[in-house]
Amino acid sequence: MMRRLCLLTVITLCMASGAKCFAADTLAYLALGDSYTVGRLVPVEDSFPYQLVAKLKGKGLAIAPPTLIAQNGWRTDELIKGIAGSGVTQKFDVVTLLIGVNNQFQGFAIDTYRVEFAQLLNTAIALAKGNKAHVFVLSIPDWGVTPFAAIRGPAKIAVQIDLYNKINREESEKAGVNYVDITDISRDVGSDPAYLAADHLHPSGKMYGLWVNRLSKQVEKRLR
Repeated sequence: MMRRLCLLTVITLCMASGAKCFAADTLAYLALGDSYTVGRLVPVEDSFPYQLVAKLKGKGLAIAPPTLIAQNGWRTDELIKGIAGSGVTQKFDVVTLLIGVNNQFQGFAIDTYRVEFAQLLNTAIALAKGNKAHVFVLSIPDWGVTPFAAIRGPAKIAVQIDLYNKINREESEKAGVNYVDITDISRDVGSDPAYLAADHLHPSGKMYGLWVNRLSKQVEKRLR
C-alpha cells in the first residue's frame, strides 16, 4: 500500500487508423481502485480485472480488455480526483470498485470514507450507464494476515478492515449495486506465500484468481 511508482492505465477500445477495433456490441469494462486493481507486482494479465475478462470470455461473453483508473496508494479522495482527471468520457457495461485500504492504512477519518465512497458509487453508477445492476463493489481484503503486517498489529488491522467493509457494504446496499465479499478469502489464504506477491503484502495472481471465481459468477449472471 505504501507509495511506489504510480500506475494509471487507460486502455482505449479502438486504436488509431489501421489497427483492429472492437465490435460495436463488445462489452466495455471499467475497473476503479488502487493497487489491488492495478495488480501490484504481478504481470498485468494476472491482475483481477484482466483475469475477470479472460474468465468472461471463456464463458462466451464478448468483452474488451479492461479500462483501469487506479494507482498504487490511492485513497478514496485520490480516486475521485483520478477519475475527474482521467479524460475517460465513455460509458461502460461493467464497472468494478475496490477502494479504501489506503484510507485505513494511512489513518484517514473513517467518516470521510463513507462520504467519499458514496460519491464514488454515484460516479460508478453514472459510468455504468446508470445501470446499478452492472456495478460491482469488492470488499477490502485483510492485509493484516500477511507477513508484512506481522509487527503492525494484525488484530487491530482486522477490526479496522471490518469497520471499513461495514461502511462499503452498507453504502452499496443503499445504492442498490452488487457487493462481492472477498475478505474471507484473504483471511483464509493470505498468509500463504503462494497467494502473495514478492513484497509479502499484495496478492499474487493466484489470490486474484480466487477473487475472480467469486466475482465472475455475479458479473456473468447480471450480463446474461
